[in-house]
Formats: sequence, structure tokens, C-alpha cells
Amino acid sequence: MLIKRAKEEIIEKIKKEIIEKIKKLEVKDNKAVKVLEEMKIAGVEVLRNDKWQIEDELVLKEGKIYILKNNSLRLEII
Repeated sequence: MLIKRAKEEIIEKIKKEIIEKIKKLEVKDNKAVKVLEEMKIAGVEVLRNDKWQIEDELVLKEGKIYILKNNSLRLEII
């Protein structure tokens, strides 16, 4: 039971770290920034038939977290 809880805590910590990295990189990505700004200006949470959304400061496309074209981040996630 302790091992299972420790594993879950480690996994949760890794998930939080990766999500923070995604958020930081999105700020640098022109496409993501443009989509976020358009959504904020329009005051909407969803654009284009649910294709793009903002949830907890993350850009989602078709319900999945938008991952930048950043090979080191993509390898880390895999």
C-alpha cells in the first residue's frame, strides 16, 4: 500500500512538472499565444466547434493538451 501511494505521488509530481513546462513554452509559441489572446478578447472558453479550448491555463485542441513542436518536451512526455 505504501509503495502504491509513493508511486502515485511520484507520478503526480511528474505530471505537474510537465504541465508547468507546457504552460511556460506556450507563452513563447506564437500560435498558442494568438489563440489564447483571441479567446480572452472574445470572452469565450471554446472556439471552432470545440476544436480549441482553454482549461486551467492550458490550450486544448480537440480535448487534448496542445503540445508545442518541441522535441525535448515531447521526448520527456513519452
